[in-house]
Amino acid sequence: MPRQIITTANAPASPLYSQGVKAGPHILVSGIVGIDPGTGKLVEHTIQAQTRQALANCEAVLQAGGAGLDDVIEVGILLTDPADFAGLNEEYGRWFPADPPTRYVAKLGVDLPDLLVSIRMTAFVG
Repeated sequence: MPRQIITTANAPASPLYSQGVKAGPHILVSGIVGIDPGTGKLVEHTIQAQTRQALANCEAVLQAGGAGLDDVIEVGILLTDPADFAGLNEEYGRWFPADPPTRYVAKLGVDLPDLLVSIRMTAFVG
């Protein structure tokens, strides 16, 4: 099955990974953080703000691949501090208010300055 690399200027990018990959009826979005693609910097240092920006970045990659949040079947979340779980849920619930996708949350093992959350997604567009 051929794969198609998805790129957009509306989400942070790196030469070390693809923002997204479309393979068959699936779109896989890389773990994306709360970086504002316009400035290249992390947004304010709150879990809600970084979650909001990371979800917006993921949505931009999905849209570049022809999908949207309604197509998401799984979300993976890595938190640097498990104490931020309630704040994460506060913002996350605004993005998936009904019939949310499957989800897992784990602790991010790498310590990166000021980074609070990384979010990845899988969507089905078949």
